Amino acid sequence: MPASTAPQVPPQNVQTDDIQTETPDPAAPARTRGADTRALTQVLFGRLKGLEPGTTEHHRVRTALIEANLPLVRYAAARFRSRNEPMEDVVQVGTIGLINAIDRFDPERGVQFPTFAMPTVVGEIKRYFRDNVRTVHVPRRLHELWVQVTGATEDLTTAHGRSPTTGEIAERLKISEDEVLACIEAGRSYHATSLEAAQEGDGLPGLLDRLGYEDPALAGVEHRDLVRHLLVQLPEREQRILLLRYYNNLTQSQISAELGVSQMHVSRLLARSFARLRSANRIEA
Repeated sequence: MPASTAPQVPPQNVQTDDIQTETPDPAAPARTRGADTRALTQVLFGRLKGLEPGTTEHHRVRTALIEANLPLVRYAAARFRSRNEPMEDVVQVGTIGLINAIDRFDPERGVQFPTFAMPTVVGEIKRYFRDNVRTVHVPRRLHELWVQVTGATEDLTTAHGRSPTTGEIAERLKISEDEVLACIEAGRSYHATSLEAAQEGDGLPGLLDRLGYEDPALAGVEHRDLVRHLLVQLPEREQRILLLRYYNNLTQSQISAELGVSQMHVSRLLARSFARLRSANRIEA
Protein backbone atom coordinates (compact mmCIF):
# COMPACT_ATOMS: atom_id res chain seq x y z
CA MET A 1 0.00 0.00 0.00
CA PRO A 2 1.49 3.44 -0.85
CA ALA A 3 3.03 5.18 2.12
CA SER A 4 1.17 8.40 1.30
CA THR A 5 -2.17 6.77 2.06
CA ALA A 6 -1.09 4.98 5.23
CA PRO A 7 -2.42 6.86 8.29
CA GLN A 8 -0.11 7.54 11.17
CA VAL A 9 -1.08 5.29 14.08
CA PRO A 10 -1.12 7.53 17.14
CA PRO A 11 0.86 6.67 20.25
CA GLN A 12 -0.81 5.33 23.36
CA ASN A 13 -1.58 7.41 26.45
CA VAL A 14 -1.90 10.71 24.58
CA GLN A 15 -1.79 13.60 27.04
CA THR A 16 -3.96 16.67 26.49
CA ASP A 17 -4.02 19.51 29.02
CA ASP A 18 -6.63 18.04 31.33
CA ILE A 19 -7.51 14.73 29.63
CA GLN A 20 -5.26 11.68 29.58
CA THR A 21 -6.51 8.94 27.27
CA GLU A 22 -5.48 5.39 27.98
CA THR A 23 -6.16 2.27 25.97
CA PRO A 24 -8.82 0.21 27.81
CA ASP A 25 -7.37 -2.64 29.83
CA PRO A 26 -7.14 -5.70 27.48
CA ALA A 27 -7.79 -7.97 30.48
CA ALA A 28 -11.14 -6.31 31.18
CA PRO A 29 -14.34 -7.92 29.85
CA ALA A 30 -15.27 -6.90 26.31
CA ARG A 31 -18.44 -5.18 27.51
CA THR A 32 -16.49 -3.12 30.02
CA ARG A 33 -13.86 -2.13 27.43
CA GLY A 34 -16.61 -1.11 25.01
CA ALA A 35 -18.33 1.04 27.62
CA ASP A 36 -15.02 2.70 28.55
CA THR A 37 -14.28 3.43 24.89
CA ARG A 38 -17.72 4.95 24.30
CA ALA A 39 -17.42 7.14 27.38
CA LEU A 40 -13.91 8.28 26.42
CA THR A 41 -15.04 8.96 22.83
CA GLN A 42 -17.92 11.11 24.06
CA VAL A 43 -15.61 13.16 26.29
CA LEU A 44 -13.06 13.66 23.49
CA PHE A 45 -15.69 14.77 20.98
CA GLY A 46 -16.98 17.27 23.53
CA ARG A 47 -13.46 18.61 23.86
CA LEU A 48 -12.81 18.59 20.11
CA LYS A 49 -15.89 20.69 19.37
CA GLY A 50 -14.45 23.71 21.18
CA LEU A 51 -11.05 23.61 19.47
CA GLU A 52 -9.95 25.39 16.31
CA PRO A 53 -9.05 22.97 13.48
CA GLY A 54 -5.36 23.09 12.63
CA THR A 55 -4.22 23.93 16.14
CA THR A 56 -1.88 21.68 18.09
CA GLU A 57 -4.50 20.92 20.72
CA HIS A 58 -7.10 20.01 18.06
CA HIS A 59 -4.59 17.63 16.48
CA ARG A 60 -3.81 15.98 19.82
CA VAL A 61 -7.46 15.41 20.76
CA ARG A 62 -8.23 14.16 17.24
CA THR A 63 -5.29 11.75 17.48
CA ALA A 64 -6.59 10.51 20.83
CA LEU A 65 -9.97 9.83 19.21
CA ILE A 66 -8.31 7.78 16.47
CA GLU A 67 -6.37 5.75 19.02
CA ALA A 68 -9.40 5.11 21.20
CA ASN A 69 -11.45 3.80 18.27
CA LEU A 70 -8.85 1.64 16.52
CA PRO A 71 -10.52 -1.51 17.96
CA LEU A 72 -13.55 -0.59 15.82
CA VAL A 73 -11.32 -0.64 12.73
CA ARG A 74 -9.78 -3.97 13.67
CA TYR A 75 -13.25 -5.43 14.21
CA ALA A 76 -14.36 -4.24 10.75
CA ALA A 77 -11.13 -5.46 9.12
CA ALA A 78 -11.59 -8.94 10.59
CA ARG A 79 -14.67 -9.35 8.40
CA PHE A 80 -12.34 -9.37 5.37
CA ARG A 81 -9.84 -11.88 6.76
CA SER A 82 -10.71 -14.41 4.05
CA ARG A 83 -9.58 -12.06 1.26
CA ASN A 84 -5.92 -13.20 1.50
CA GLU A 85 -4.67 -9.63 1.90
CA PRO A 86 -2.24 -8.56 4.67
CA MET A 87 -4.40 -7.58 7.64
CA GLU A 88 -2.08 -4.63 8.34
CA ASP A 89 -3.01 -3.11 4.96
CA VAL A 90 -6.72 -3.62 5.58
CA VAL A 91 -6.46 -1.98 9.03
CA GLN A 92 -4.59 0.98 7.53
CA VAL A 93 -7.31 1.49 4.95
CA GLY A 94 -10.01 1.14 7.60
CA THR A 95 -8.21 3.75 9.71
CA ILE A 96 -8.57 6.22 6.84
CA GLY A 97 -12.31 5.61 6.99
CA LEU A 98 -12.22 6.11 10.78
CA ILE A 99 -10.46 9.47 10.36
CA ASN A 100 -13.03 10.58 7.78
CA ALA A 101 -15.83 9.56 10.15
CA ILE A 102 -14.26 11.50 13.03
CA ASP A 103 -14.00 14.64 10.88
CA ARG A 104 -17.66 14.40 9.84
CA PHE A 105 -19.25 13.28 13.12
CA ASP A 106 -21.67 15.61 14.90
CA PRO A 107 -22.29 14.51 18.52
CA GLU A 108 -25.43 16.66 18.72
CA ARG A 109 -27.33 14.36 16.33
CA GLY A 110 -27.77 11.83 19.11
CA VAL A 111 -26.14 8.94 17.24
CA GLN A 112 -23.47 6.77 18.85
CA PHE A 113 -20.11 7.22 17.12
CA PRO A 114 -19.55 3.48 16.38
CA THR A 115 -22.95 3.34 14.65
CA PHE A 116 -22.00 6.38 12.55
CA ALA A 117 -18.42 5.30 11.82
CA MET A 118 -18.84 1.63 10.93
CA PRO A 119 -20.40 2.18 7.45
CA THR A 120 -17.61 4.64 6.58
CA VAL A 121 -14.87 2.27 7.75
CA VAL A 122 -16.35 -0.75 5.95
CA GLY A 123 -17.02 1.35 2.83
CA GLU A 124 -13.39 2.48 2.70
CA ILE A 125 -12.18 -1.13 2.99
CA LYS A 126 -14.57 -2.31 0.27
CA ARG A 127 -13.40 0.52 -1.99
CA TYR A 128 -9.81 -0.58 -1.44
CA PHE A 129 -10.62 -4.15 -2.46
CA ARG A 130 -12.58 -2.92 -5.47
CA ASP A 131 -9.91 -0.56 -6.79
CA ASN A 132 -6.59 -2.02 -5.71
CA VAL A 133 -6.77 -5.71 -4.92
CA ARG A 134 -6.18 -8.45 -7.46
CA THR A 135 -9.23 -10.26 -8.78
CA VAL A 136 -7.15 -13.48 -8.67
CA HIS A 137 -4.69 -14.15 -5.86
CA VAL A 138 -1.08 -14.06 -7.03
CA PRO A 139 1.85 -15.51 -5.03
CA ARG A 140 3.79 -12.80 -3.22
CA ARG A 141 7.08 -13.53 -5.04
CA LEU A 142 5.38 -13.24 -8.43
CA HIS A 143 3.66 -10.04 -7.36
CA GLU A 144 6.97 -8.49 -6.26
CA LEU A 145 8.60 -9.54 -9.54
CA TRP A 146 5.66 -8.07 -11.48
CA VAL A 147 6.40 -4.69 -9.87
CA GLN A 148 10.00 -4.93 -11.14
CA VAL A 149 8.84 -5.95 -14.63
CA THR A 150 6.48 -2.98 -14.74
CA GLY A 151 9.26 -0.59 -13.74
CA ALA A 152 11.69 -2.06 -16.25
CA THR A 153 9.08 -1.84 -19.00
CA GLU A 154 8.55 1.86 -18.31
CA ASP A 155 12.30 2.57 -18.24
CA LEU A 156 12.97 0.67 -21.49
CA THR A 157 10.00 2.31 -23.22
CA THR A 158 11.40 5.73 -22.33
CA ALA A 159 14.90 4.77 -23.42
CA HIS A 160 13.99 3.18 -26.78
CA GLY A 161 10.84 5.11 -27.65
CA ARG A 162 8.90 1.86 -28.10
CA SER A 163 7.55 -1.05 -26.10
CA PRO A 164 10.39 -3.39 -25.09
CA THR A 165 10.48 -7.04 -26.07
CA THR A 166 10.21 -9.84 -23.54
CA GLY A 167 13.90 -10.62 -24.08
CA GLU A 168 14.95 -7.01 -23.35
CA ILE A 169 12.99 -7.00 -20.10
CA ALA A 170 14.45 -10.37 -19.10
CA GLU A 171 17.99 -9.16 -19.83
CA ARG A 172 17.42 -5.98 -17.84
CA LEU A 173 16.22 -7.88 -14.74
CA LYS A 174 18.51 -10.92 -15.17
CA ILE A 175 15.57 -13.33 -15.23
CA SER A 176 14.21 -15.76 -17.82
CA GLU A 177 11.69 -14.79 -20.48
CA ASP A 178 9.27 -17.33 -19.04
CA GLU A 179 9.31 -15.44 -15.74
CA VAL A 180 8.63 -12.18 -17.56
CA LEU A 181 5.65 -13.76 -19.33
CA ALA A 182 4.36 -15.17 -16.03
CA CYS A 183 4.59 -11.70 -14.48
CA ILE A 184 2.70 -10.10 -17.36
CA GLU A 185 -0.02 -12.72 -16.99
CA ALA A 186 -0.14 -12.10 -13.23
CA GLY A 187 -0.52 -8.38 -13.84
CA ARG A 188 -3.78 -9.02 -15.66
CA SER A 189 -5.29 -10.30 -12.42
CA TYR A 190 -5.47 -6.71 -11.19
CA HIS A 191 -8.22 -5.91 -13.67
CA ALA A 192 -11.34 -7.90 -14.41
CA THR A 193 -12.28 -8.03 -18.09
CA SER A 194 -15.58 -6.37 -18.94
CA LEU A 195 -18.31 -8.76 -19.96
CA GLU A 196 -19.04 -6.43 -22.88
CA ALA A 197 -15.44 -6.33 -24.12
CA ALA A 198 -14.77 -8.09 -27.44
CA GLN A 199 -12.43 -11.06 -27.22
CA GLU A 200 -9.00 -10.05 -28.37
CA GLY A 201 -7.89 -11.70 -31.60
CA ASP A 202 -10.68 -14.24 -31.95
CA GLY A 203 -13.25 -12.01 -33.66
CA LEU A 204 -15.96 -13.28 -31.34
CA PRO A 205 -18.52 -11.12 -29.51
CA GLY A 206 -18.06 -10.08 -25.90
CA LEU A 207 -18.58 -12.48 -23.02
CA LEU A 208 -21.93 -10.90 -22.23
CA ASP A 209 -23.27 -11.87 -25.65
CA ARG A 210 -22.19 -15.47 -25.07
CA LEU A 211 -23.95 -15.90 -21.76
CA GLY A 212 -27.12 -17.96 -21.63
CA TYR A 213 -30.41 -16.09 -21.74
CA GLU A 214 -32.96 -16.11 -18.97
CA ASP A 215 -35.97 -18.27 -19.75
CA PRO A 216 -39.08 -16.09 -19.31
CA ALA A 217 -40.96 -19.13 -17.97
CA LEU A 218 -38.38 -19.65 -15.21
CA ALA A 219 -40.15 -17.31 -12.81
CA GLY A 220 -43.29 -19.43 -13.05
CA VAL A 221 -41.59 -22.64 -11.95
CA GLU A 222 -41.55 -21.70 -8.29
CA HIS A 223 -45.15 -20.46 -8.47
CA ARG A 224 -46.36 -23.68 -10.06
CA ASP A 225 -44.54 -25.74 -7.45
CA LEU A 226 -46.16 -23.70 -4.67
CA VAL A 227 -49.64 -24.09 -6.22
CA ARG A 228 -49.13 -27.85 -6.56
CA HIS A 229 -48.06 -28.06 -2.93
CA LEU A 230 -51.10 -26.11 -1.74
CA LEU A 231 -53.61 -27.88 -3.98
CA VAL A 232 -53.00 -31.28 -2.38
CA GLN A 233 -54.18 -29.80 0.93
CA LEU A 234 -57.70 -29.24 -0.46
CA PRO A 235 -60.50 -31.83 -0.57
CA GLU A 236 -60.56 -33.88 -3.75
CA ARG A 237 -63.71 -32.25 -5.13
CA GLU A 238 -62.33 -28.74 -4.65
CA GLN A 239 -59.10 -29.78 -6.36
CA ARG A 240 -61.10 -31.02 -9.34
CA ILE A 241 -63.12 -27.80 -9.54
CA LEU A 242 -59.97 -25.68 -9.57
CA LEU A 243 -58.42 -27.87 -12.26
CA LEU A 244 -61.54 -27.67 -14.42
CA ARG A 245 -61.73 -23.91 -13.96
CA TYR A 246 -58.11 -22.85 -14.41
CA TYR A 247 -56.44 -25.70 -16.30
CA ASN A 248 -59.32 -26.78 -18.56
CA ASN A 249 -60.69 -23.22 -18.76
CA LEU A 250 -64.29 -24.28 -18.11
CA THR A 251 -66.87 -21.73 -16.96
CA GLN A 252 -68.70 -22.13 -13.68
CA SER A 253 -71.85 -23.19 -15.53
CA GLN A 254 -69.90 -25.84 -17.46
CA ILE A 255 -68.39 -27.11 -14.21
CA SER A 256 -71.80 -27.30 -12.57
CA ALA A 257 -73.04 -29.39 -15.49
CA GLU A 258 -69.94 -31.60 -15.32
CA LEU A 259 -70.35 -32.28 -11.59
CA GLY A 260 -74.14 -32.20 -11.37
CA VAL A 261 -74.31 -29.36 -8.84
CA SER A 262 -75.65 -25.81 -9.02
CA GLN A 263 -73.54 -22.96 -10.35
CA MET A 264 -74.00 -21.14 -7.02
CA HIS A 265 -72.52 -24.13 -5.20
CA VAL A 266 -69.54 -24.16 -7.55
CA SER A 267 -69.01 -20.45 -6.86
CA ARG A 268 -69.11 -21.03 -3.08
CA LEU A 269 -66.64 -23.92 -3.33
CA LEU A 270 -64.24 -21.81 -5.41
CA ALA A 271 -64.42 -18.97 -2.87
CA ARG A 272 -63.78 -21.40 0.00
CA SER A 273 -60.82 -22.95 -1.87
CA PHE A 274 -59.26 -19.54 -2.44
CA ALA A 275 -59.63 -18.68 1.24
CA ARG A 276 -57.92 -21.94 2.25
CA LEU A 277 -55.11 -21.44 -0.24
CA ARG A 278 -54.45 -17.87 0.97
CA SER A 279 -54.40 -19.03 4.59
CA ALA A 280 -52.04 -21.91 3.79
CA ASN A 281 -49.78 -19.60 1.78
CA ARG A 282 -49.46 -17.18 4.72
CA ILE A 283 -48.52 -20.08 7.02
CA GLU A 284 -45.94 -21.33 4.49
CA ALA A 285 -44.44 -17.86 4.18
